[in-house]
Amino acid sequence: MWTVENRCRYDRRHLRYESDLTDEEWADIEPEIPAAKRGGNKRTVNIREVVNGLMYILSTGCQWHAMPKDLPAKSTVHDYFDRWRYDRTLDRMHHALYVKCREQMGREASPTAAVIDSQSVKSAEKGGSVSIRTPTMRARRSRARSGTSSSIRKD
Repeated sequence: MWTVENRCRYDRRHLRYESDLTDEEWADIEPEIPAAKRGGNKRTVNIREVVNGLMYILSTGCQWHAMPKDLPAKSTVHDYFDRWRYDRTLDRMHHALYVKCREQMGREASPTAAVIDSQSVKSAEKGGSVSIRTPTMRARRSRARSGTSSSIRKD
């Protein structure tokens, strides 16, 4: 509910971009980011700024080349995005935030119940996603019934 307290809590006007992480948000995900690899050059990029760049892309939906110049280079942000997707860092970040949200709502960290509709159960019994008709498949109706038959012969 948007009370005066909640509006103040979620006000992001004091940030450079509304997508930038607050100190509290950064403290939640920083432990999930892997340390720099041993050997080689030291990490010179500010990882928080890389995450801010990712958040900017995700929140605005802009193209990579349209990132603001005061964020790290688009190639750097994209490289970290690929690396974190590959090594599942993004999944760990998501899970940490998911657990925190559930705990803030006074719920168990892991759900203890699930809802399954009867269509999902039927689909699973027939072989899973292979048996699900996708929207790109044509309907299986006879031409005579559909009213779209043509008198022109096709070779």
